[in-house]
Amino acid sequence: MRILLSIIISSVITINSHADINNYKNLNFIEMDVVHNDKIVGFNNFYFQTQGETFIVKNEVYFSILVLGVEVFKVKSKTEEEYKNNQLISFKSTTFQNKKEKYVRVNYKEDAGNFIIEGSSYSGEVSADTPLGNWWNVDILKADKQISPLSGSIKKQVVSLIGDEQILLNGNLFSTSKYTIKSKDENLSDDKKLNFEIWIDKTSKIIVKVAYNRLGNWEYRIKKAN
Repeated sequence: MRILLSIIISSVITINSHADINNYKNLNFIEMDVVHNDKIVGFNNFYFQTQGETFIVKNEVYFSILVLGVEVFKVKSKTEEEYKNNQLISFKSTTFQNKKEKYVRVNYKEDAGNFIIEGSSYSGEVSADTPLGNWWNVDILKADKQISPLSGSIKKQVVSLIGDEQILLNGNLFSTSKYTIKSKDENLSDDKKLNFEIWIDKTSKIIVKVAYNRLGNWEYRIKKAN
């Protein structure tokens, strides 16, 4: 296979209120293509490091949409997560959407069991069992809400297991479990609703594809993992 998927575990991941970091410590990176209307327009890459008792996940995202050679939409983002004992202790992100800046700072308050959030859309507290809405962490599939990694807003959600599905990505066939994530509040405006399809490879337990529709068809497709 051209895609080098590390086999993290051979049994089903148990998803709980903490990221099961041991499932990712054998990984160095996950690279994903960002695809808009079947055209690759950028990347969404994750890099994993272990430093003593601290596990660090860095994410870089970049994509750009051109119309008649003119750039009409661009996103550039960098994030960093730090975990100790499988517990998220800090998160920071900076995102530029065209010329608009969004940001999030999350810190774990151990005595209260909460996260303190300072973001461009929300500042406040949320329970420490709330995962970040990043596409490496399968914790989001067993949660009733998530923290937006772009703005810090809290998004209540409903997760459904659709079933098993085989999908072909970059010439490689994956046996996957397919899920959907939708907003709990159906009255939200379309630009604020969660409406994602997610495919998890049964062998590696890695998210290999994400799809949604907003100003066109978008997909994040795994390119390489090691």
